[in-house]
Amino acid sequence: MSDYMKKTDLYGKIWIWTAVVIISMVPVAICLYYDAWPSGTAVLKGLLGVAPIYWTVGVIEVITYTPMLGVGGTYLAFVTGNLTSLKAPSALNAMENAEVTPGSEEGEVISTLAIATCSIVTTLVLVVGVCLLTVVSPILDSPVLAPAFDNILPALFGGLAVVYVSKNWKLAITPLIFMVILFLCVPSLASSVGVLVPVGVVIALIAARIMYKKGWV
Repeated sequence: MSDYMKKTDLYGKIWIWTAVVIISMVPVAICLYYDAWPSGTAVLKGLLGVAPIYWTVGVIEVITYTPMLGVGGTYLAFVTGNLTSLKAPSALNAMENAEVTPGSEEGEVISTLAIATCSIVTTLVLVVGVCLLTVVSPILDSPVLAPAFDNILPALFGGLAVVYVSKNWKLAITPLIFMVILFLCVPSLASSVGVLVPVGVVIALIAARIMYKKGWV
């Protein structure tokens, strides 16, 4: 398993930096093709507006999701993207069905396989969607389906919450109450659910530590 972890870490770093280079080359290729280069000041102003947020969220997500997804799952999820809404729920559900613990050797393997399968299925669905775009666009844009698409993320995490809250309701009650009060007081935060997931994790850890010290769990 140690050799597996070392190789996974090596290949993961290679793929992460390969993805960074490929993504960075997209705007470079566009600039080369059109021979239009933005000024350094404009690029810096743009980065100052968004980079601090993305860097902060990126660091927090790595700390939050790595213990759950494992080494291989984390690298694969961050390279393929859509981590919060697809990869994490898939991995957690697979480990739940396989009755393995996140962070264990079995959990590492199951999580990686689940995320890999999710990535393949997502890619196939996207290919089919692109090929049938003209056919499915009127259906997807239908006002009848709009509420469903607006609630995909809550539906995913709601299904997972039923399982995990029922098993660890003492640990879940504190972050649950905090988030309910927060969203009721500041409804505009509903668009920042992904950013608030790490906040809920921190609150849960602190509450769990306090309850453990008091002998409640």
